[in-house]
Amino acid sequence: MRTRTRYLFLILLLFLGLNGYVRADNPNGSCNITSHEVALDGGILYYNMAGTTGPHILLLHGLFAQKEQWNSVLCLLSTAGYAAIAPDLPGYGQSVDFPLADYKLENQVERLRQFMGALGIATFDLAGSSMGGTIAALYGRRHPQQVRTLAFIGSPLGIVGWSPQIREAIYQGVNPFIPIAITEFDLEMRLLFANPPSIPESVKAALVKDYIERNRHYQQVWNIVNLYDTVLEDGPPIWIPTLVLWGTDDRIFSVEGADRLRYRFPRNKRVKLPAVGHLPLLENPEATTRIYLNFLSTQPGRRFWGR
Repeated sequence: MRTRTRYLFLILLLFLGLNGYVRADNPNGSCNITSHEVALDGGILYYNMAGTTGPHILLLHGLFAQKEQWNSVLCLLSTAGYAAIAPDLPGYGQSVDFPLADYKLENQVERLRQFMGALGIATFDLAGSSMGGTIAALYGRRHPQQVRTLAFIGSPLGIVGWSPQIREAIYQGVNPFIPIAITEFDLEMRLLFANPPSIPESVKAALVKDYIERNRHYQQVWNIVNLYDTVLEDGPPIWIPTLVLWGTDDRIFSVEGADRLRYRFPRNKRVKLPAVGHLPLLENPEATTRIYLNFLSTQPGRRFWGR
């Protein structure tokens, strides 16, 4: 069943690609994404990688997502001279062997520490999308000596409350992240994207069917992750250089949250990307990567790693 779920999400990514949201390579066709796996205590973690030389960048996906969402960014970063890594977080995508307890964000941090240790990578740049951004921040808080820079590629969970659109849906008994009808799936797309992609009804129906069949599991994961809705408001400031990239048309978390992050991450650069929703890595990977590379190049002792 989980293999089928992964297949369905890859189909969805294919159709997003046809609409310009995802590309598996760069415009020059020179990108080579390779797939690998690492055995950890409790399960096997699968990851994609582009580029083999230069500084390492670790990219973390969001809730109910998977590593392939980073394909375009992976390629653009590798073209700029970085070695970019995008794992399926424990419990997501192909990395399905881990126990339910590993959905706790602190446990995700520990698994990622083990993962990077297994790869022999001592220091790296760390970026995340949505929940992945929150995990990145928690990693930086716990292991600051390993993290050169942090980046929120889109709004993170834990600094600002759910948008009025999300709240209204939940008040009506609908969780847009666990759609059990095509109309609910369409709502999810409208919330995630400033300009929602066109997806065939057959693909929508297949994905909704999976949400229905595995509804208890999705609800369990949602319940765990939703406990972290204020996690970035707590604790001391994190002094790692941080990029805050937030879509102006984000309908999951209001763009006003970008300014709140400046108190928690004092060494920050904030960029509000116009005409983009919650997933800038999908909706505008070129502008997203350009902003990220510029941020990396401005760090002390760093340069633009263009080839």
